[in-house]
Amino acid sequence: MSVSRRRFVADAAGCASGLAAAAGCASYLAAVGRFLPRGAVGRWAMGGVGRHVGGIVAQDPWARIEEVGPGMYAVISTPLGGDYTTVCNGGIIGGSAETLVVEAFMSERGAAWVAGKARELTGRWPGQVVVSHHHADHSAGAAGFAGTGGDAAPALHATQATRNLVVTSPTNEGPLAPWADAVLVPEGAPVTFDLGDRSVTVQPREGHTASDLTVEVDGSEGPVWCGDLVWNAMFPNYVDATPSRLSRSVRALGRLPAAVFVPGHGPLADAEAMARYTAVIDSVEEAARSAMEDGRTAQEAAADYEVPEELGEWTLFNPAYYQRAIEAWMRELAGGSWFGPASRRDGPLPRAM
Repeated sequence: MSVSRRRFVADAAGCASGLAAAAGCASYLAAVGRFLPRGAVGRWAMGGVGRHVGGIVAQDPWARIEEVGPGMYAVISTPLGGDYTTVCNGGIIGGSAETLVVEAFMSERGAAWVAGKARELTGRWPGQVVVSHHHADHSAGAAGFAGTGGDAAPALHATQATRNLVVTSPTNEGPLAPWADAVLVPEGAPVTFDLGDRSVTVQPREGHTASDLTVEVDGSEGPVWCGDLVWNAMFPNYVDATPSRLSRSVRALGRLPAAVFVPGHGPLADAEAMARYTAVIDSVEEAARSAMEDGRTAQEAAADYEVPEELGEWTLFNPAYYQRAIEAWMRELAGGSWFGPASRRDGPLPRAM
């Protein structure tokens, strides 16, 4: 399925949206070279910001696939050249009995490409697909897994909140049949998939949206697919975020004994990158609190905000992202008690909204 201009621009409220609508362009991705430093585009395309754990096993204009363990692969989307076939990151996890894919991607073509690569790399068409949240860049391509030549469509797994948001979206132009039969993941408890010689845990979390899922291999010691709870080397989109819950989820992920974290966008992350990302989102909270204390607006605070230099280079894909993040914190802080900064709390974050 091609992504129409109306659909793509309308989806600008979601996470793919930020990639698509910077500076008022109808297609940000197609015009990205006018807004980003040339070096940022090159690093994204070639993976220079991250690290290739087991090498690149496939490369196309829209994504590359990196081996992150035996039979396990990260799909790292590279949309900065203007090709938004996949847009979000995802994964392929092969076991001795079954193959699971993480995310349904931006288009049916993208999902079909990942499914075909799954068969090449694991010997099986995927039998299970887990979608981390409802934003179109992670969910719109679900029908592309239908298969050809007798391949059965995989079971699609998501929370009820994710399913409901996908099927009720006024901008969803894709077939909804896969979502009608979606297997619902309980909101309050993890689900374990037995792939034969390895297990995969799908863990309900929240923060980037009201209902997020992470995919954790072999008791969280293997790679962790974080969805958009984690971004690496690019500033996150807070469009549907509850910041305190996002902070709590990110800290929980950072405590997992994994060597590799697959973010929703950007190159692969390790423990050091996770610590930098945590510091970035803490700096946003600090900026919002300072603005409220000084009586400044989110717009004024965003104009002054910069990611601390010591945290490295973080690409800003949409000029509105700083303001959007600070506004999200200010809304939450105004709606509840003035609790202490997340970076100074060891216990669960209070729910202020």
